[in-house]
Amino acid sequence: MKKKLLLLSTGGTIASVASDTGLTPGESGNDLVKLLGELPFDLDVRDILKLDSSNIQPEEWQFMADQVYENRLNYDGIVITHGTDTMAYTASMLSFMLQNIEIPVVITGSQVPINVVLSDAQSNLRLAFAAAMAGKPGIFVAFDRKIMRGCRSVKVRTTDFDAFESVNVPPLATVTSDGLVFRKDYQTYRDIAFDCQLKKALDPHVALIKLFPGFDPDLLRAMVEHGCRGIVIEAYGLGGMNFIRRNLVAVIGELTSAGIPVIASSQCLYERSDLTKYEVGREALLKGAISARDMTSESAVTKLMWALGQGMDIKAVQACFNQDLVGEVTIED
Repeated sequence: MKKKLLLLSTGGTIASVASDTGLTPGESGNDLVKLLGELPFDLDVRDILKLDSSNIQPEEWQFMADQVYENRLNYDGIVITHGTDTMAYTASMLSFMLQNIEIPVVITGSQVPINVVLSDAQSNLRLAFAAAMAGKPGIFVAFDRKIMRGCRSVKVRTTDFDAFESVNVPPLATVTSDGLVFRKDYQTYRDIAFDCQLKKALDPHVALIKLFPGFDPDLLRAMVEHGCRGIVIEAYGLGGMNFIRRNLVAVIGELTSAGIPVIASSQCLYERSDLTKYEVGREALLKGAISARDMTSESAVTKLMWALGQGMDIKAVQACFNQDLVGEVTIED
């Protein structure tokens, strides 16, 4: 019996066509699929959005989560076509909103529109369908012969076909001459004792700040005064932050005392933040900064939005960031 899959089309480069104002989403989901030829599964196609992914925002995340949740039990897998620029944010947020999802949900796109002769779109779309048929539950990104956990994926190149990397963990599966091969140590985050529960509430009033020499800590105060409820700081190296002259650490203490969670991640794409190693990190830790460990910035900021949306106070947010919910972080004993 053939497996039954659902394709949700949202626009992006994969569906773009040339216009007087530049590339813009124009192809339908059926337009994408007809270029693949005969398929070894039954497929339903729905066009749910037609947006460049730069225009994908929290409202679209919630809408996509609704679509996946409502259809998850009617299909063996779901593929979402999406623009590449915010794909990692969408994949991370859907991971938190749809914890314990019963089926594979695979997000893909392309660097070149599908109607261009040498496009990567067809191979990425076939890869996504293959991953959806594999039956491993979770939220994934499929790109350039790699299957990555959604909350670990990051766009690292603007034009190369190898646009996404799985940061701090290897890809879950790769394409070889044997087909789609999953890692032997593949870990699922699906607990078969529980059904997926849609938890789509979020609070977008957060900020992501990249620290640089001379950054004025008063800007953090100003953001909070204007409604910011949580901050992720990409700090130096293992999580260092300045505390002389422009005393960022002191301001972090003020904010955390006022109930504003401050997450400390690293500007370095690979490896972890560790606030315990250097004085510049320990001072921030003592003032209440929460370590993001080896999370991506995309995952850290979406997890913070999601945690605040669930009504968590600063202590609950800290506890949440000390948990690995969907494979987004490595918690060392």
